[in-house]
Amino acid sequence: MHEYDLSAARWRKSTYSDGNGGNCVEVADDFPGVVPVRDSKAPQGPALVIQATPWSAFIEGVKDGQFRTV
Repeated sequence: MHEYDLSAARWRKSTYSDGNGGNCVEVADDFPGVVPVRDSKAPQGPALVIQATPWSAFIEGVKDGQFRTV
């Protein structure tokens, strides 16, 4: 398992996040081959680091409406 130093990461909120300040996902760019992801309500909490290829497939699925909210 690889450790990533996310202390200087520049986080941005996903355009698919809830605009009401909740249910927000933030991602960090500039990490070659991976995408760090965190919950904006817990910025000091853990972050997931996902390989870029599966992340891209997930984003395409979201855009295509493959996932429904409960």
